[in-house]
Amino acid sequence: MSSSSIKTILPPATIGIVGGGQLGQMMALIAKSMGYHVGILDPTPHAPAGQVADFQIVAEYDDVDSLMKLAEQSDVLTYEFENVDEDSLLKAKKVAELPQGVNLLHITGQRLNEKNFIKDCGIPVTKFAAVSDEASLKAAVDEVGYPAILKTVSGGYDGHGQMDINSAADLAEASSLYSKAECILEARQDFIAEASVMVTRDLNGKVITFPLVENRHKNHILHTTIAPGRFSKTVHAKAKQYAETIANQLNLYGVLGIELFVIDDQDVMVNELAPRPHNSGHYTIEACNISQFEAHIRSICGLPIPEIVQEKPAVMRNLLGTDLTLARNLLKEHPEWHFHDYGKAEIRPQRKMGHVTVVGDNIDQLLKSTDILKGEN
Repeated sequence: MSSSSIKTILPPATIGIVGGGQLGQMMALIAKSMGYHVGILDPTPHAPAGQVADFQIVAEYDDVDSLMKLAEQSDVLTYEFENVDEDSLLKAKKVAELPQGVNLLHITGQRLNEKNFIKDCGIPVTKFAAVSDEASLKAAVDEVGYPAILKTVSGGYDGHGQMDINSAADLAEASSLYSKAECILEARQDFIAEASVMVTRDLNGKVITFPLVENRHKNHILHTTIAPGRFSKTVHAKAKQYAETIANQLNLYGVLGIELFVIDDQDVMVNELAPRPHNSGHYTIEACNISQFEAHIRSICGLPIPEIVQEKPAVMRNLLGTDLTLARNLLKEHPEWHFHDYGKAEIRPQRKMGHVTVVGDNIDQLLKSTDILKGEN
């Protein structure tokens, strides 16, 4: 695809962010520090991003009039999550710049599109098949085999909208998913680790990658990220190569999160794409010369991006639910913690409320520093 440069948008221009969660908040904080104005569209009053922005439009994401209002008050638009209405964005694109485009959402917001895209890039991906009814589920099982995971093609996150299919005994219950929405059946992979890499491109289309990191999940939610990942040079090289291929094929602007399975010390498989900064990239705020959020703002605003440098290892630990309260109470005992509270109004179980990052020379010591947070893990 073309790698032509994009329009440069300098401060004090206004960046409009669709979505007001913690990713939008961290985008807004860095954009403000660079001298940009920031507007947010989010249905929750005083959303995390709204708290640090110049203004927030309180409306649903599919409210076309409100999205147009944001576009009219912005020089450039971006989004912090996948499920944004593509038609509305196409209208808004006529009013404000949209460097990430809509095709990126079309691919990453629908799992079948995403898997086919990755496969077409010549990159290894797990076996998969479409499921819409009982007959197609049986055909998919014949093709994919057991064990497998049935997922809705759009909308699911952090374990929502999916179920394990381990044997024929699970097929009857599967109708509760595919009767409501189009689904995909994916073969469950044997792997030694889960990993991810953030990638972006600069104003001239040059690809910039962050280090490959190692991720630990609990209850389908990211728990801990170790950066850089403790993998072979071959695995690091393949992940970087795959990230570059995907970024160029997408004509990418903004940051893309790529989730991977590390099969062994030689092979890597791409699992999912996220068209935005990613939870596992939060360590970059303290551990790299520029964060994934600054890279995102630089990319969508057509600014140069330096090669990424991480001088010391880092560990990032998510704070879910009441973990936040526990971490607050322990702050006085942990000067090494970089503590982030997203400012969400309500603490709910398994909800991402904040994170802690530690940076140092010894990964085992860094893990020990965050292991004190035993709350909702």
